[in-house]
Formats: sequence, structure tokens, C-alpha cells
Amino acid sequence: MATSTIANPILKVATRHMTTDLDLTTGEAAALLALAAQVKRSPRKYAHKLTGRYLALLFEKPSLRTRMTFELAIQQLGGGAVFSEFNGHRIGDREPIQDVARNLERWVQGIVARTHDQRTIDELARWSAVPVINALSDLYHPCQALADFFTLQEKFGELRGLKLAFVGDGNNVAHSLLLTGARLGVDVAVATPPGYEPNPEVLAAAQALAAASGATLRLTHDPFEAVQGAHAVYTDVWASMGQESEARRRRKSFACYQVSEKLLAAARPEAIFMHCLPAHRGEEVTDAVIESPASVVFDQAENRLHAQKALLLMMLS
Repeated sequence: MATSTIANPILKVATRHMTTDLDLTTGEAAALLALAAQVKRSPRKYAHKLTGRYLALLFEKPSLRTRMTFELAIQQLGGGAVFSEFNGHRIGDREPIQDVARNLERWVQGIVARTHDQRTIDELARWSAVPVINALSDLYHPCQALADFFTLQEKFGELRGLKLAFVGDGNNVAHSLLLTGARLGVDVAVATPPGYEPNPEVLAAAQALAAASGATLRLTHDPFEAVQGAHAVYTDVWASMGQESEARRRRKSFACYQVSEKLLAAARPEAIFMHCLPAHRGEEVTDAVIESPASVVFDQAENRLHAQKALLLMMLS
């Protein structure tokens, strides 16, 4: 499959759905980042590319960035979105997921789902004839990772050979950073407290991708070891949505994993600080770091819009 964004500025992806980071090929992921840059530079050029296309947004969890950027993305491309919040319930509680999917496919051209359980995403994709996009699950956050690597590409140019250090919980964000980074040639180091390592199956998939791309992956319990030589230091909240009951215990376990000025200084002099937001300032990151010139957290947030525009163009055109 050709991946030249010059000959074919909108590369149609081979997959019908994006349930995990692995549903896009390496070539498609690279083409998406190139398209995101084009969309960001020349938004008017794409303003009517998805006229008459509509998204259903199904959200089991609260959202600021994901909801706003998907709604704005489809609107700025000429289409529209319908939002459904489940207010503490799960997709499938009121009626079977297969019925939800087959109703929606009659009305919209794509489904964006933000769920507690990856199985919900998989079940929607199993039954839907229109694309299903994972906007966050317990295992993956692929749209966030695409925006993150687009941000890294903007800041440093070539991705291959960069090092990203993730400090904190081996969660859905860490999983997507490992998978996407490994196949794009970015070295990824993850530092977690004992017992909070990434999912072994996800890690094995990332290691296979790294072997093919030449990237290196490293797991450690020492945050200073992880950030050594890093171009980017990334963290996330210690207790994700749905883990509120664990918050007190997690604060104790993660106390030594805060991204402070001292930890950031152990990375490269030009290192940037990244966070998917929302941030708990004073917990996983100090206020001084998130407000420092090294912080690109709002660039990441902006780039959710551009990366998701590129994704919608590739999946819905």
C-alpha cells in the first residue's frame, strides 16, 4: 500500500475500525501524522471533505478534550456529531450492544466510543458496519498517542531515534505510547512502582514491533533511570477514572514517581514535559514543571484536534 502523502494526501486506511493502536499499519500511522501536519497548516483545504458525514459519540466517561476535539473535528471537516452520555451506566445496559451498533449504523457514518471496558469497543466493532473508533478504554488510548507522536514530530522533526520516558502507572496511555512508539522507531522507557507494570500481552506486542523497527523498550522501577537521555518525559494521573477507590493507596505507592524539576533535569537539556490531561498538580507532576517552558501539554491538547481530523479523513472519506 502506498503511503506517500504527496501522491495521495488522504490515504484510505485498510482497516474498517480502530479499536486498538494496532488496527493502523505502521505506514498508515506515519501517513496520518503527515496528514495531520497538512490539516493543521491548511485547514480550509479540508473544510468540506466530510460534508454529509456524521459521528455518534458514545461516552461512558466524562471528557473535555476527547469530546470537544471530535465534535470540532467533524464539524470543521463539514460534517456533524451526535453526543450520547451514559451518566454512570454502560453501553449495553439498556439494550444489547449488537442492537446499539446496528441502530447507529443506519444513521451515522462512524461511531466514537469512550468506555470503561475494551470489550465494549470490540463488541461495537463486531456488529457495526460503519467504523468504530476507540476514544479511550481501560486498555488503550490510541487517539491520544497519535496526537502525542504528532507533537513530538513537531518539536523534534524526525521521530526515529527519539526517547520517550513514561513515569507512573502502566495504564492505557502507557500501553498506547509503547505500541505506537515502538513501531515508529521511538525508544520508550516506562518506570512504574512494583505491581503497576504494563499489561504483559500489550508489552509483548510492543516488543515485537520494536524488534521490527529497531526501537528499544525498557521497563524499570527507577524513574531517574527511565528519564536518562530522554527527549520527552511523560506522566499521567496515578488513579484513572474508575479507580477512585484506590486513590489513597496509589498516592503512597507512587509518591516517588512525581515528575519534579529534579526528575525532569535528569533528562536531556532540551527535554519536553508531556501529560495527556487532566493533571492532578502536586501529585504526578509539580506545578512548576507543568507551567515551565518545557511543558507542551497544551500543544498535545490542540493536536488532538488535528490528529483526529486526519484519522476521520482517512477512515470516513
